[in-house]
Amino acid sequence: MDPSRRSVLGVSLFSVALTVPNWPDVVGRMEAIQTGRVQHIGMPDVHTVVAMTERISELDDQFGGRHARPMAAAFLVNTVAPYLRADATEEVRKAMMSAASDLCYLTGYMAVDEGVHGLAQKYYLKALELAGASEDHLTFCTTLRGMSVQAVDIGHGREAMKLANSAAAASPNAGPRMRAFLAGQQAHAAAQLGERNNAFRHLKEAEVAMEKAESRSKTFGSYNPSSLTYHIGQVRYELSDVRGSIEALEESDKLRHQSFRRNRIRYLSMLAERQLEVGHLEVACATWKKVVDIYPQVQSGQCDRSISNMYSRIRPYLKNRAAQALYERARSIAPDPLVR
Repeated sequence: MDPSRRSVLGVSLFSVALTVPNWPDVVGRMEAIQTGRVQHIGMPDVHTVVAMTERISELDDQFGGRHARPMAAAFLVNTVAPYLRADATEEVRKAMMSAASDLCYLTGYMAVDEGVHGLAQKYYLKALELAGASEDHLTFCTTLRGMSVQAVDIGHGREAMKLANSAAAASPNAGPRMRAFLAGQQAHAAAQLGERNNAFRHLKEAEVAMEKAESRSKTFGSYNPSSLTYHIGQVRYELSDVRGSIEALEESDKLRHQSFRRNRIRYLSMLAERQLEVGHLEVACATWKKVVDIYPQVQSGQCDRSISNMYSRIRPYLKNRAAQALYERARSIAPDPLVR
């Protein structure tokens, strides 16, 4: 049985309709977790969960979630769920729920990557409950933002806007990087709804917050200048400025940390599709060649879909030498089901 579908999700906790709790509704509460007598846990156990989550996240960034998600799901069922039922001090108990919340969020994020959207929502909702129980404001807001990303990427702009606004409302005292993180997503969702003024207002908020964040730290992490430039590209595209979107995505790729292979494939594929949209076939093929070079290193549903989309888009142009060369190169590395 797929461990991601077993008891840790507590399926009965979720209604058929997606009902997202507000921060006051979940803070300090966790009725699904009851102290048992299985074992006693301490801070070293919490540190184990945190370290495992960080390692799985690194694997996901580098290689995609196809192999990492089952690992995370098994760890949740076999290790984290028993920890949540164990005896512990109040400090340890809250820290463990916070660590479990972060792992649930990550597992949901990887489920989105594989296109298993219903399962992803269940993980996200569990992450919200655990974040509220442990008073982990950061993970609560990050999860709402992740749910908004999921919604906007599959074209549910109104739901994406509600979730992004909920995340922002739940974090009035957020630091500048988190503020940029949330405002960038609000901008994308607003643009998908055609709300031009709101989209650019949120983008400006994100830019101002990012300037403050970068002045304090130059480290790569969560939300960075590449992420912001990506959001600029998405806003421009949603508002029908395809060429402006291309410029922003090109800049985003220059700023992106090269170890994030899965995202690089996704965003380069997006860039190539838009280059083709404005008639730049050979430029698009050159961009797609970068995708094809990285693709064998990644196991990701989203990357598979990017390759499949590439095939369907270049097939009408196979009399062009660059398109033909790209097509043949890709056929040598992609699974057969993607090229049919």
